[in-house]
Amino acid sequence: MDMEVFINDLAAFLPHSPVDNDHIEEVLGRIKNIPSRVKKLVLRNNKIQHRYYALDPETGELTHNNAQLTAQAVQRLSPYPGFSLQDIQCLACGTSCGDLLLPGHALMVLGELDIPQCEAVSTHGICISGMTAFKYALMNVKSGFSDNAVATGSELASSFMRSRFFSEQERVDSDMEKRPALAFDTDFLRWMLSDGAGAAFLSSTQNPEAISLRVDWMENISYAGRLETCQYAGGLKKKDGSVVGWRVLESLSEEEYKHIFAVKQDIKLLDREIVRTAIDFALRQVIAKYQLTPESIDWFLPHYSSHYFRDKFYNRMKEVGFEIPEDKWFTNLYTKGNTGSAAPYIIMEELFHSGKLQKGQKLLCFIPESGRFSHCYMMLTAV
Repeated sequence: MDMEVFINDLAAFLPHSPVDNDHIEEVLGRIKNIPSRVKKLVLRNNKIQHRYYALDPETGELTHNNAQLTAQAVQRLSPYPGFSLQDIQCLACGTSCGDLLLPGHALMVLGELDIPQCEAVSTHGICISGMTAFKYALMNVKSGFSDNAVATGSELASSFMRSRFFSEQERVDSDMEKRPALAFDTDFLRWMLSDGAGAAFLSSTQNPEAISLRVDWMENISYAGRLETCQYAGGLKKKDGSVVGWRVLESLSEEEYKHIFAVKQDIKLLDREIVRTAIDFALRQVIAKYQLTPESIDWFLPHYSSHYFRDKFYNRMKEVGFEIPEDKWFTNLYTKGNTGSAAPYIIMEELFHSGKLQKGQKLLCFIPESGRFSHCYMMLTAV
């Protein structure tokens, strides 16, 4: 018999007070003490009003590491009365960049939680890494290896976004007003990404005293086998599309090495492929596999990185015959920023605790990633 798995609680942790658009550069710092020429344009396109940073606003120093952010989210879970952290049987943690190259991120989170023993698994990637961790937790419970599991996604993006990681030579094409995607290659991520963490408690039994979300199915689909790298850090991209990693330090110039750990994006590739792979390829695949219809969806939870892409996704979904009315879309991008692998958890957490969910409602989650074009779709049912 196929075992059912339920999300009995979701929690989120966003450090400090929200930072509005007027104060971003005060916290992150100016590059070479020069105000950004494109900040207003990028903010106008992504429409984010607030984001969160694990930084001291006065000194710019980090106040939390990634493991600490994650542990804070896990500690906020309350799946049912009597639950404690000691009851966790499996911990799966996803992030784009842990605090150390090794050991794994989940082990560092486990250390922060001070749990005596537990299975711990780390998944690495970008936005989808939080969902690959979720799928490991899901499969662990579904297979019967564990009665419960906690999955997390977390990001400490501000550590990459501070001014010291950027070069004064990085400038944006003068045609950016006509094609705002061109502004993204240097400032898109800097004026969008937030710090934060989210956690989900999965169990083979649903919460007897409150609503749970049954996980009906989940698909993680990658097109890395057919497309080159788009978003990356710790390396440089060559003209032929190949990527040189940090291990070959001797082949890099002093200037290249200085900025090798800055987060970079191939904007032309992003603009050309993100919608095509997410909708034309991945969405069509899950529609066919699960006989999906848009009418069956009560809530659509998309994690799009910027408002710039919202209409692009919506219009393409409409063109392929899967239009979900925008009053069914639920996102908190505008108030909490883009928290990468934590974003799906933070979106689900807000809806889960909003009081808006009703028994029997269907939730379709959509998490695209531009790293090398990997996408996640997940169906949940409120029970």
